[in-house]
Amino acid sequence: MTRNHPFLLFLLLLLTLFSDAAHGFGSMGPISAAFGEDGFFCAIDASGRQTVICWSTKRAALVSPPASSSLVNIIPPMAALSGGEGFLCGILANTSFAHCWTNANPGKNLVPPAYRTTAYSHIAAGKAHVCGIRGSYYSDRDSGTVDCWDIVLRSSNYTARPGGSILMYDQSISNLVFRKVAAGEGFSCGIVREGGIVCWGPNATGLGISAVADSFTVLATGKGSLCGVLDNSSTVKCWGDNVLAVDQPPEMGFTSLTAGASYFCGIRKDNHEVECWGIYNSSQIPKGSGFSAIASSDFSVCGIREVDLVLDCWFTGTSPIPSYDPPLELCSPGLCTAGTCGAAEFSFNASILNEPGLSSLCLRGVLSICSPCGTNCSDGFFLSSPCTNNSDRVCSRCSLCQNTSCSTVCGLPLLRDMQQRHLREQRRLLLIAGCSASGFLILLICSFLMTWGKPVPTGGDAGKQFRFMSCLGKKDSKERTNDHEFPPPLASIPSVGLAQIFRLVELKDATNGFKEFNELGRGSYGFVYKAILPDGQPVAVKRANAATIIHSNSREFEMELEILCKLRHSNIVNLLGYCSEMGERILVYEFMQHGTLHDHLHGGLSPLNWTLRLRISMQAAKGLEYLHKEVSPPMVHRDVKTSNILLDSDLVARIADFGLIISSEKDLNDDMKADIYNFGIVLLEILSGRKAYDIDYSPPDIVEWAGPQIRKGRGAAIVDRNVTLPRNVEPLLKLADMAELAVREDPNERPTISEISSWLEQIVKDGLVY
Repeated sequence: MTRNHPFLLFLLLLLTLFSDAAHGFGSMGPISAAFGEDGFFCAIDASGRQTVICWSTKRAALVSPPASSSLVNIIPPMAALSGGEGFLCGILANTSFAHCWTNANPGKNLVPPAYRTTAYSHIAAGKAHVCGIRGSYYSDRDSGTVDCWDIVLRSSNYTARPGGSILMYDQSISNLVFRKVAAGEGFSCGIVREGGIVCWGPNATGLGISAVADSFTVLATGKGSLCGVLDNSSTVKCWGDNVLAVDQPPEMGFTSLTAGASYFCGIRKDNHEVECWGIYNSSQIPKGSGFSAIASSDFSVCGIREVDLVLDCWFTGTSPIPSYDPPLELCSPGLCTAGTCGAAEFSFNASILNEPGLSSLCLRGVLSICSPCGTNCSDGFFLSSPCTNNSDRVCSRCSLCQNTSCSTVCGLPLLRDMQQRHLREQRRLLLIAGCSASGFLILLICSFLMTWGKPVPTGGDAGKQFRFMSCLGKKDSKERTNDHEFPPPLASIPSVGLAQIFRLVELKDATNGFKEFNELGRGSYGFVYKAILPDGQPVAVKRANAATIIHSNSREFEMELEILCKLRHSNIVNLLGYCSEMGERILVYEFMQHGTLHDHLHGGLSPLNWTLRLRISMQAAKGLEYLHKEVSPPMVHRDVKTSNILLDSDLVARIADFGLIISSEKDLNDDMKADIYNFGIVLLEILSGRKAYDIDYSPPDIVEWAGPQIRKGRGAAIVDRNVTLPRNVEPLLKLADMAELAVREDPNERPTISEISSWLEQIVKDGLVY
């Protein structure tokens, strides 16, 4: 394979880059690309109107369907697309007529007048010519004779040669009936109705195709090569004399194909991921993501993601050329056709887009989009629902796996964990039975201990609280004069403003001796453990390490406790109690059931949709606002990051880890501005799904990567494509602008946390339109 021979790869790539021309052409579909220096992509949108969205490396040349665009009616609605060198062609959705255009002049139809009123059921654009199969696109008849015409470049403008193609039409094929057609550089090939492939044109002999009798479903062409998907096995067979000879297609099933300058790519039949062969950059191909359709220009591929119909583009070459930046639009997963879907296909259901009033993605309601069923899922996912007539198979993240059937696929030790839990439950039952068998004396002792552990009532509602003289759980001198008397265990969460004193032995029991399997995390302060109190209450126990204890005296610990126990807010992880026995420094907090925001964004926990992400942004901002504006004296956090934003049982965001809070510095305002900067990074992570620093990106720093794009009005380019995109993307663009303000280099240009909180609250109030 070429990828295993770097020198050969480099040599072949040089030959490819410096040859006269190197172009590839994909199958007709809902997305296609034009090649060359003036290359661009177009796709059919998912609005139900079949309007065309186009984009290129030059953002100013973008053609998109919003009503505010003056170009909205220049390119009419299309049923299908196919691209050549510098131009694109399509079949008109209303008439089945052919229409070809350039990005520079989308209003000019390049189809010769003699063919503009002929209906075509299939169309294919080559380097400088176009072939079409006669017949109405929406008719039940899927075959017909072929017309071909040239597209000639004259004075930087594309024009059509009158009277059809002189070079690209062969009289010998005039009586043949074709089902599919593909056009390359100097040749065309078609799938004959009776079976087999026939090629024609001056460069057709170079393909080496002769007497091909197999039946094919898909064709795609490169500069001097042809690949097709076999009907019976769905595997790929290729012909040609280019560099692909050193890298044959993978032995697997495919549903569609496209070709670049020196490579072919296809959508796998099983999990709908993309596989490529030839000379290409394999590291850029998305993994773990399925596609419903793809198209290729010289060195870039764009596709329509199957999970949310969002456009995604990636670079497949190795030369430094500008990347394509697709708009935030949802696109059609396939072509609208008449008739019912066949075996191993499903009819796409528009209702899953949750778009009010959208009953079909096709201009005519009687049409349907038949897409191939997937039979497997990508790594990290398991098959949770099979394909049906109206929906594809459903793949769920392995983090949601809860049974033995998916644990095998996901490689999770779920069964072993279940057995261990079962064993622990058996031990617990045996312990209860032993306690029962120990007789009346044990029952009496247990009863006494339970009574001793209850809070002392003081009459009225005060009876529900512990009797403390201050925020900290200090002993009441009138009630408890014995210095050796241990405080009672926590029976319930204390009221606002109270912190419980815990016994060290109690916390050891609750954490199974501070064992590693109870560990939730660790940091410079020490370790955090999950603990279960005697009453069944889960809590988080933060135990200081030796270094922390050595560098802090008991007075500093008490001062910090006095601050922490007074903090009470719905978006703050509240302190419940502490333990300072035997020189320990242990803090007990509310337990956050859904872990950290970092783990949801980057660590494999269940993904968060945009509604949740915006709400979490607002809640985290309110928690930080509480520290900056409502606490007296004001506080700064100084370590705001996604791993310090926790999610409770209701997925409400809580600011955590106040080990570095400061409330008395002279430069308090500067520290608050630093908090704002760090919170801006949090917003960028929420928006992009990228880590704050990731060496897989260039530049690796998220601020250096995202900031310039947002300032250039390209905030859409950083939006996380792994989350289903809402139809109304305006809130996400506002979030990008807000994040960019927060990470401004000049602290004086950054907004206050109250301003950010207010903006986010308004965005959440307005809501997202899905």
